[in-house]
Amino acid sequence: MLFRSVRTVLVPRVLLLHCNNTITAPKTVIFGCVKSSNLRYFSNTTAAPKTVIFDCVKSSNVRYFSSGDKPAPKPSDVEEKNISSVVKNLSLFSNFEQWKNKFLQQGEKEYCTVDAVENTSPVENTSPPSAIDLALNSVVKVFTVSSKPRLFQPWQISMQNECSGSGFVISGKNIITNAHVVANHTSVKVRKHGSTTKYKAKVRAIGHECDLAILEIDSDEFWEGMNFLELGDIPSLQDAVAVVGYPCGGDSISVTKGVVSRVETIEYSHSSTELLAIQIDAAINSGNSGGPVIMGNKVAGVAFKTMFCYIIPTPVIKHFLSGVEESGQPISFCSMDLSYQTMESAQLRAYFKMSKEMTGCLVNQINPLSDAHKFLKKFDVILSIDGVPIGNDGTVPFRKQERITFRHLVSMKKPCETALFKVLREGKEYEFNISLKPVQPLVPMHHFDKPRSYYIFGGFVFVPLSQPYINSSWICESHSDKMPKKPGQQIVIISQILEDDFNTGYSDFEDFQVKKVNGVEVDNLTHLCHLIEECSTGFLSLELEKDKVLALNCTSAKKATARIMKDLKIPSAMSEDLRPRQLNSGRTRMAPRRSKKN
Repeated sequence: MLFRSVRTVLVPRVLLLHCNNTITAPKTVIFGCVKSSNLRYFSNTTAAPKTVIFDCVKSSNVRYFSSGDKPAPKPSDVEEKNISSVVKNLSLFSNFEQWKNKFLQQGEKEYCTVDAVENTSPVENTSPPSAIDLALNSVVKVFTVSSKPRLFQPWQISMQNECSGSGFVISGKNIITNAHVVANHTSVKVRKHGSTTKYKAKVRAIGHECDLAILEIDSDEFWEGMNFLELGDIPSLQDAVAVVGYPCGGDSISVTKGVVSRVETIEYSHSSTELLAIQIDAAINSGNSGGPVIMGNKVAGVAFKTMFCYIIPTPVIKHFLSGVEESGQPISFCSMDLSYQTMESAQLRAYFKMSKEMTGCLVNQINPLSDAHKFLKKFDVILSIDGVPIGNDGTVPFRKQERITFRHLVSMKKPCETALFKVLREGKEYEFNISLKPVQPLVPMHHFDKPRSYYIFGGFVFVPLSQPYINSSWICESHSDKMPKKPGQQIVIISQILEDDFNTGYSDFEDFQVKKVNGVEVDNLTHLCHLIEECSTGFLSLELEKDKVLALNCTSAKKATARIMKDLKIPSAMSEDLRPRQLNSGRTRMAPRRSKKN
């Protein structure tokens, strides 16, 4: 028998031929998955096969040729009626049916033919749009010019920096991108695919905690032909995704593909806030930040962490968007405002009178400004939150056979929402409805989009301590774990000492915390500024950490301040937020600084 098949793209060929080269024709010939075909059967036997079975043969024109004297007969009507019963008894047919139901749900997409194919044409492709199809009219390139105050010379502005990122459009004519793409911006512009025009954009809202921002463009021309993307759900492990954006190294749109590797909570590098994130194995390069990660025809997340290929999942995005819609500003993500330890030690569980069925985590310290401080106590064991049991390792069930830290249950709450805490205290169980709200930490984790606060007196530069400052100095990390005792409290430090004859001998006290001014405990930088400006004594005493003391002559210090500012071209001895203001005729104006003479 002479038979050849033409290669197909998507549909595999299944062909069984029961034949031989003897004088007797084969009894049965089965063709599987033959569509829109013209088939010719060639045989050097004296007769054609008695039975021919075609499975999934559509619009076929089959001819039989025999080298014998007699023409090749067609199957009888009875044989045709028995075809289905014959085929169904074959194990191959059941396997093929399973394959067909799985891969041929879209109808005819491809076809296979034998050597001679006549009058065939492909069926119209009805497959859903690919990631690149969605991206062409949805993903934009973001151009940002930014400038921020210097960390150690807060009265100065750093040089302008240009960077680019990605973004995508959603309903309401909004563009989603990363907060770190537009942080400290002085100019933001957007360019869509296939265009040479950069459109001026306005930052409508920015959420540094979740590293997301919303851009607006007031141009009807820009929105012509744009396709709004829809947010989907959290993908499952091994789900295929595509990252779309404008990575550095080129100016064209880029698409990389991969699968979901894991879902967990991580510390966002931009804000140090611990939130839900998804890791994928698709390449995320610098410039991809802010671009969509597409699964099917919906957005599964926003690319934001290039080093380990993490994306911001849709629950975090929706939490951010809902806050902007409700209040016009992004809402914060709640936290427990407490420190805790796991209960994986059997001895520790026994010591705190936990039964074998109980699991949970142990409370070590509670923020005095949080609502939890009114209900929880040190060494309470939190057993569950909103009925979800907490494991001894501090995790809770998440989807199918997955676990995640219990802090995720709290972070996705809106401010002032309550959660039901079940705790074990001295062997007895209690339940408390605790209101959750974000509490400003004693040491802020980030500082964006506003001038830094500072105060200069006698060459001493005072600033509030922040995590970026700790990361760039020799200050001990232990300050980060401290909790505030009162609202608005700050740790005030001597950032640097600008050299002058007045402060000779004090050069070793940089980065020291100022605890008291003239015996009064310092609450924050504003309070310190007030205590110094209102000082009426001849000398000013500053009590520092490690029991160190500075004594400054007020009159000499003020003269030194004026001299230092003139020499170093410093425009003001204090940041704008510290300058006293007073109302006059309904308008705000700067009030002159007051100085006390001895």
